[in-house]
Amino acid sequence: MLGAHRALSRKRPAAGLAAAVVAAVLLAGCTGDTGDTDGPSGPDRTATGSAAPTPAPTARAVPAPKVGSCHRLTYAQAVAPTAPEGSVPCAQPHTSITYAAGALDDVVRGHLVAVDSARVQEQVARTCPRELQGFLGGTPDDLRLSMLRPIWFTPTVEQSDEGARWYRCDVIEVTAGKRLVPLGRDLRGALGRTDDRERYAMCGTAAPDAASFRRVPCAEPHTWRAISVVDLPDGAYPGTDAVRDAGQAPCEDAGRDVAADPLSFTWGYEWPTREQWAAGQTYGRCWAPD
Repeated sequence: MLGAHRALSRKRPAAGLAAAVVAAVLLAGCTGDTGDTDGPSGPDRTATGSAAPTPAPTARAVPAPKVGSCHRLTYAQAVAPTAPEGSVPCAQPHTSITYAAGALDDVVRGHLVAVDSARVQEQVARTCPRELQGFLGGTPDDLRLSMLRPIWFTPTVEQSDEGARWYRCDVIEVTAGKRLVPLGRDLRGALGRTDDRERYAMCGTAAPDAASFRRVPCAEPHTWRAISVVDLPDGAYPGTDAVRDAGQAPCEDAGRDVAADPLSFTWGYEWPTREQWAAGQTYGRCWAPD
């Protein structure tokens, strides 16, 4: 699910103005209807004599995902609730890596619940983001300041009816223009390595409140960089004014720390929307020219 950020940039000693910016920041797995799950069907045909009805075709069970497998997904496939079958060798170009997989908790008080139910989908939506930090290494802030994001998949309703009970967590890197960036061969522990942390770091093509702002990996041409995170209190969304005001002093300090001239510098701050807060983003980001 794509989110919209509010952002501002300011210069010291002169103050700037707040403005809105819409950016592809978070990619989360989507839930919802899997579409038409009816297989081919037709009337039973019984010839005179002993011929039996033609059995209805059945769906082929899909194997459980393999952790460490690589995939060449498009953006549309990445935001779908179910994934295409197949993988590619990790030595070949690929845009996602499966970093975790497991069994769905789809039995409630002895009854099987649907794979596309809120209960099942919420289980995966909690599990996959939690597992990503352990796979990538580094600190929570390293992940928040990177372009790497989790996505997740479950079987289709038809595959579930045939016994599929798995979920799959993949990591991707999405940049401006809804484009998935080819990943390195091995991302395990990447954010704990200086070179890889820089490769996947979050930068921008302009100030975060500029109309020309696009979020890009720092390995691509850029003029601004996300430099630090502003943690906000847990709980209900405190309102736009509160989350906006909470980042002013921390981001000004962060901008001063990286500035060549601590008496005259520019800094920026993004704060989460109510929708992003509900999805788990209870923090803002500080930006500075790079």
